[in-house]
Amino acid sequence: MRFVVRFAALVFVIFTGLFSVVHAGVLTAYAARIAGDDARTRIVIDFDGKPDVSLRYIANPDRIVVDLPAVSFSFPSQDLEARGLFRDVRFGAIDSAHSRLVLSTAARPAKIVKSEILPNENGKGFRLVLDAEMTDAAGFAALVSPEAWTADARPAKGDFPAAVEGAAPVSAEAFVIAVDAGHGGIDAGASGKVTNTPEKTITLAFARALVERLNRQKGIKAFLTREKDEFLSLSQRVTLARQGRANLFISIHADMLGQVGIRGATVYTISDKASDHLAAAAAERENQSDEVGGVDAGSEPPEVSDILADLTRRETQAFSVAMAKSVVSSFEGQINLINNPHRFAGFRVLQAPDVPSILLEMGFLSNKDDEKLLLDPAWRNKVADLLVKAINKYRAPLAAKGG
Repeated sequence: MRFVVRFAALVFVIFTGLFSVVHAGVLTAYAARIAGDDARTRIVIDFDGKPDVSLRYIANPDRIVVDLPAVSFSFPSQDLEARGLFRDVRFGAIDSAHSRLVLSTAARPAKIVKSEILPNENGKGFRLVLDAEMTDAAGFAALVSPEAWTADARPAKGDFPAAVEGAAPVSAEAFVIAVDAGHGGIDAGASGKVTNTPEKTITLAFARALVERLNRQKGIKAFLTREKDEFLSLSQRVTLARQGRANLFISIHADMLGQVGIRGATVYTISDKASDHLAAAAAERENQSDEVGGVDAGSEPPEVSDILADLTRRETQAFSVAMAKSVVSSFEGQINLINNPHRFAGFRVLQAPDVPSILLEMGFLSNKDDEKLLLDPAWRNKVADLLVKAINKYRAPLAAKGG
């Protein structure tokens, strides 16, 4: 009996040690508070260990970005509800090794006048103290790096990147599809009206189901732009599709509206001019993903003005419209669609000049009936099956022509 007890104790110690090693690289932020007014604002976050912190400033819109190591944020989000100098406060994962706090300024620019990491009085853990103070436009501009920070490497003008490093080779005959689960990491997207489920969770679950089905189809190779809960900038998503030699790009979303009565799926394609107010508003919301994630959107690649590239874009847009019409046709009578279900606007995630692209809003998380469906795996599987049908219909004439 004594041996059994000792053995059990030994197993417990070994397991505890392994658990500690596995989680040693992740800090926990267990408490937070924010206080102040439109002149000065203080943010305090308590950690169970000492974090490494770096600050950056991004303009248009004005933001202060606080980069952190991997952090598990365990305090309620309302504990850092925006006030004082800040109109919006976001925090969350960027990838498995990094997290981020993004502070969007309100009526006037702000700067951090004090950033300290102090040991807690009880001797347990540390606290990050950020003191922000109002400044003027010139003062904020001086804080923004003269060399625009970019979240990723963007393809140069006219460049068609090589295949993703480490990716499995794709046969010349394969029809390659990039499936993009919208949002992720620090950018949670919309949230369910009833369950508060984040959009990023729903889109990833659906994207996985869709890719699994697509890869059962003969001649199709599908891949995810993100395979876990991580943040990708809009440009990264486009670049991954191009690097993967995608023949089609599908971005998955579930929108939020102020009008709770509106429900149903919408298919969007890119256009310089929005088809209507709803499409323009949807594009504006989705394009804010980079702002939420603390990405400098001012470093977009220059416009390509040569005639060949312009012709490529026009052809790509025509294919995108054909795909959108195929989706609407497949969905009709099977799932709810909004009025005029194919719409268009300036979605930055659809900007690849050489990859036909659509953005599918599966439904509205602001509508309780749509939310219930979006959370139902059986319904998501049905939509995925209909989408596969639409893709095969779109692809059939291309395959016949050898495209």
